[in-house]
Amino acid sequence: MKLLPAILFLPAAVLAAAVLQTRMAAANPDVDQSRLNGAAAEPQNWLEYGGTYAEQRYSTLDQIKAANIGGLHLAWSYQFDTNRGQEATPLVIDGVMYTSSAWSKVFAIDAKTGREIWHYDPKVPGPKAVFACCDVVNRGVALWKGKVFVGTIDGRLIALDAKTGAFEWSVVTTDPSKPYTITGAPRVFRDKVIIGNGGAEYGVRGYVTAYDTATGKQVWRFYMVPGDPAKPDHAASDSIMATARKTWFGTKYYDYGGGGTPWDSMVYDPELNQLYIGAGNGSPWNREIRSEGKGDNLFLGSVVALNPDTGAYLWHYQESPGDSWDYTSTQQMILATLPIAGKSRPVLLHAPKNGFFYVIDRKTGRLLSAKNFVPTTWADHIDIATGRPAFTADAYYNHGPHLNMPASLGGHSWHPMSFSPRTGLVYIPIMQLPIVYDQQANFNYVPGQFNIATTFKLNEDTSPGAPKISGALIAWDPLNQKEVWRVPQPEMWNGGALSTATDLVFAGNAHGEFNAYDARTGEKLWQFKQPAAIMAGPVSYRVDGEQYVAVLAGAGGAGPLAMPDSTRPPQRQPFGRVLAFKLGGTATLPTEDLSLPPANPPAEIFAADVMQAGAAVYLDHCMVCHGGSVLPDLRRSTVLTDKSAWNSVVIGGAYSSQGMASFAPWITSDQAESVRAFVAGQAQALQQQTSAKQTKSRNLP
Repeated sequence: MKLLPAILFLPAAVLAAAVLQTRMAAANPDVDQSRLNGAAAEPQNWLEYGGTYAEQRYSTLDQIKAANIGGLHLAWSYQFDTNRGQEATPLVIDGVMYTSSAWSKVFAIDAKTGREIWHYDPKVPGPKAVFACCDVVNRGVALWKGKVFVGTIDGRLIALDAKTGAFEWSVVTTDPSKPYTITGAPRVFRDKVIIGNGGAEYGVRGYVTAYDTATGKQVWRFYMVPGDPAKPDHAASDSIMATARKTWFGTKYYDYGGGGTPWDSMVYDPELNQLYIGAGNGSPWNREIRSEGKGDNLFLGSVVALNPDTGAYLWHYQESPGDSWDYTSTQQMILATLPIAGKSRPVLLHAPKNGFFYVIDRKTGRLLSAKNFVPTTWADHIDIATGRPAFTADAYYNHGPHLNMPASLGGHSWHPMSFSPRTGLVYIPIMQLPIVYDQQANFNYVPGQFNIATTFKLNEDTSPGAPKISGALIAWDPLNQKEVWRVPQPEMWNGGALSTATDLVFAGNAHGEFNAYDARTGEKLWQFKQPAAIMAGPVSYRVDGEQYVAVLAGAGGAGPLAMPDSTRPPQRQPFGRVLAFKLGGTATLPTEDLSLPPANPPAEIFAADVMQAGAAVYLDHCMVCHGGSVLPDLRRSTVLTDKSAWNSVVIGGAYSSQGMASFAPWITSDQAESVRAFVAGQAQALQQQTSAKQTKSRNLP
């Protein structure tokens, strides 16, 4: 009798562990400069945040195509331990996926099976969440010579061993006494890892820092806006700060922080050995307060080119001079070579929050063309000769309320766009939110709180033709500066894009739909639906001869935190996941009970003036996080009926480990109780609405 191999008699769990060990042994996380320069030659991997240094988010893999996409099914899923926002783009190297999750956690996953290899928890203190304007998200990691790098919400840059997840080094890259955060993905090049920061709404000064990948030692730092001239920085930005300072006015701007935080896009250009940084919004938003209503306020709302070895300034192009609208330029930048005026030009493609699509010569920073890709009421057009916007009357809303489009959330935000060299089109997830801006009366700067010196509300004009809230995925021709096709989405929020060599575009949306479109026409060819919003950028890779498409699912970010989803019934947010698809996949998702608890109004009767006072406090301190569908609905809270329990959370910090910090530095116990009174009234109204709907449903024939 022929003996069977002994391996066939091993338990399944032992076999799975052996396969994982084999895959990890075969994986080569020793990514270096040569390998990243040639990332396009490794289509089976996703080596860099945007695929390659060009960050085009384009895959040359061609197994999945229109002719067979009907056979694309879920291959595996991996569930995270939180229902907070998922915005990361995973890296895939030799069959191992490396990704981050909310709270800056890092995971290594078998890219073929979805089995966890290791995970690392940086143990971010929960109270730090109060300074994260846009959720405790993280957009990804970087790999270099056997190390995984991640930035954390509390301002650290951490290096881990790529094979084991073991801690190697950490550096505190922001001032712990100030409300900085890090949500963006690091970038690596030439033995340096760079990281920016966020927090402009809370009063900080933005900068980007380069560290030695082996030791964590600081190599250089570049500040995006000037600071107190009496306190020299001794930084790479010193030589240009005198020029930038001439565009700022008053003596308060550095006390307010100034802003300019580079919280997302940073792109290394190996062809020109340049580094491009997207600078953020002003702090506070309103230039009237920040800079006496004068000046361009460099380098707010700008693309800044630096020498990557020294951090020295090379050039800049300012897209939103004198920003007063939260028009960050931190949105993804794409590097490409396009035929312009009969010549091949190395260009930078950019679709920032302000609603204009820019084609910039990346050698010089000269503007080549610009056209609005969404309606813009702050500027009519961009003057190509000067590169400056033609501002509309009252764009700065310093003479009264002004309807602004795009709104502060942007015509395009962090959600990644994609460029296909085959079609020559850029695929952009866009948003439209008509907002009325106005000056904030009696502005008082409060360190560590949301300081924007601006009020805003949704446009109340509902007449035919008035701008409405909407979202879409569009295909944009950067050469002719025109829209080619558009696919409306069911809600304003829609996810990042991936294009492929088979003329497919993959993108998710807020309703949990992951779609594939014809890259030339926009025709929907395929859909997978599940309950969690898909906002992140997809990737494609190959393992053992099979092509996969993967994406993270999980709601979060500024908008979903602050604004409810009015387009479908309310539900509990499911835990985040990685979803991976392949032809012939057979996996299924577990079912989840996403029903919400009922409204829980207390029995007390509160005075109208107390409830009114609570509404004002809620608007100032609570709505930015609890107004949407991500964090707990306070109307349903178990502590709402108990004054002591409510106070222990809001003032005592009983839930601080879960991200609900004590608000004792900013409000009193009496104010906390007034908020409870306001929420109680809202809970009572919700209870009555629910009861009325149930009665109506029972009475239907």
